[in-house]
Amino acid sequence: MELMNLKSSDGILLEAAFHKAKSATPIGILILAHGISVNMDEGGMFVNLAEKCADNGFDVVRFSFRGHGKSGGTQKEVTIAGEMLDLQTTIQYAKSKSDKPLSIVAASFGATSTCLSLPTIERQLKGLVLWNPVLDLQDTFIHPSLPWGKKNFNKQNVKRLATDGFFLIDDEFMVGPELYKEWERLKPYNYFYASKIPSIIVHGDKDSYVSYKVSKTACKRRRNCELFTIKNSDHGFDKKEHADQAIAITVNWLNKIYKKPSMGFFSKLFGR
Repeated sequence: MELMNLKSSDGILLEAAFHKAKSATPIGILILAHGISVNMDEGGMFVNLAEKCADNGFDVVRFSFRGHGKSGGTQKEVTIAGEMLDLQTTIQYAKSKSDKPLSIVAASFGATSTCLSLPTIERQLKGLVLWNPVLDLQDTFIHPSLPWGKKNFNKQNVKRLATDGFFLIDDEFMVGPELYKEWERLKPYNYFYASKIPSIIVHGDKDSYVSYKVSKTACKRRRNCELFTIKNSDHGFDKKEHADQAIAITVNWLNKIYKKPSMGFFSKLFGR
């Protein structure tokens, strides 16, 4: 694993890690985009995923969005627009490291900036994996339907935007007014519906943070999308067996879409 800093287009430094494929000829390169209030490790799951993918012939880039981990910027200045710049910077770096097909694995809030970026990055992608994705910002943050959202985004906390200039998620991550305004007006699910990139959503059916129902609806409404349900799992795949299952599903699906044609295919093609 190689650690480095990337510079976003507005000058923010991003911590990043590059995992080289453990095969002589890599078959693809992956970018892993984490959720809010964590970093490029995604609680350890992205480290494990990167290692598994490297074992299967993929180069992998992990990075921390601005205001997260050791990246530059502050928490209360985090915006979706800024995260979209960070993702684009990481895509440019990935393409400089490899000419192989690119895919993205985005977890939770990382799916928001990824989906909103699809109109400009879709042609560069072979596949998209979303882990318990925040596709409906209003349902998650503005008019929360689940326990975590109701606890963190109640009227009392939101009022602190006017009095303090921020409020805290889980008493540890600052949300500023610009990010909250983006939550009010942006609809990443529309961008996901419009995309034709082969995609899967991996989501726990007991998620108390981000709606499993929204993911289920998204897969029904969108072509070329499959839902994989982690039974009895809360947000972030809360137990080891849930995390292992999510990683296995992701690696197997990526192997499937990157699979080289069999000899039988070539025989039919050339009439042999």
